[in-house]
Formats: sequence, structure tokens, C-alpha cells
Amino acid sequence: MAESEIRDDHSWLTAFMSAAWDDGPAEYAAGIAHSINKCWDLVNDLYAAADALDADADESWTLPIYGGRPVPNSTDADLGDPPLMLLEPPAVSQAARFLADVPFEALWNVVGAGFGDLGWTEQELLGHHRDLQQFYGQAASAGHAVVKAVWA
Repeated sequence: MAESEIRDDHSWLTAFMSAAWDDGPAEYAAGIAHSINKCWDLVNDLYAAADALDADADESWTLPIYGGRPVPNSTDADLGDPPLMLLEPPAVSQAARFLADVPFEALWNVVGAGFGDLGWTEQELLGHHRDLQQFYGQAASAGHAVVKAVWA
């Protein structure tokens, strides 16, 4: 979403992300939302393999999954509130470039055997990778920020 439309307020962002979650199918179809259920750590580990491909690589591989500025919860709200992160437009563009440039096959060659031992297939992770490429590419093209919520 446009950075100017985002309130830097945990309660507001929690309500916003909850509404987005409830409207997930429509938001996914519009390309304005993406979710990774139960394997975000693995997708992050997949991208961390970029370090093995290029020793001089910066840590842009952290941006698609765990990147962004934490939005603090300044209230004594329910402990069920999700951790929230805000990835501002320059970092969204950096994440989009990383996702466009990193060769999935090369990443899979570095980590695939270990992922297979965990029960994840190349096609499952390739699907997440392609979805993230599209999502971040579209957000970067629009100059948008990305809000992330991690629900357990």
C-alpha cells in the first residue's frame, strides 16, 4: 500500500492486517497480498543460500521474509497481537531486485537436499518464490510499502 496511507500504529496495523487476512482470496487475486503458511523460516533459509552463491552479497535476502522495521506495540494489549514489520519503498525495491535476480535453481542446488528431508518439495518453494517475485515486483513498481504480520 502507499506509504502515506499507513499509520505507524500497532493497533491500527493489526486491524488492517486482520481485515486483509479475512479478505485474503480477493487480495491474492488482485496481487496485493501474499501469505506463507507455516514455512516462512524455510523460505528465508532458501534465500539465505544466496550468501553461498555470492560471498560479497549484501543481506537483501532477508528483506522478503524478515526484513523491515518492527512496529512496536506501545500498549498493554493482548499478547496475541502479531509482530508487525514495515518495509518502506526503498527496501521493497531492493527486495524486488533480489527476487528478480537470484536464480531459484541455484538456491535449490545449495539447500534442496536438506529441505527434501523436511518434506518440502522444490515445486512448493518455487511457488512461494514466484508469488513473492510477483508481489514485491508489483509493490516496487507502484512505489508502495509492505506491511508484514506474523501470526503463530
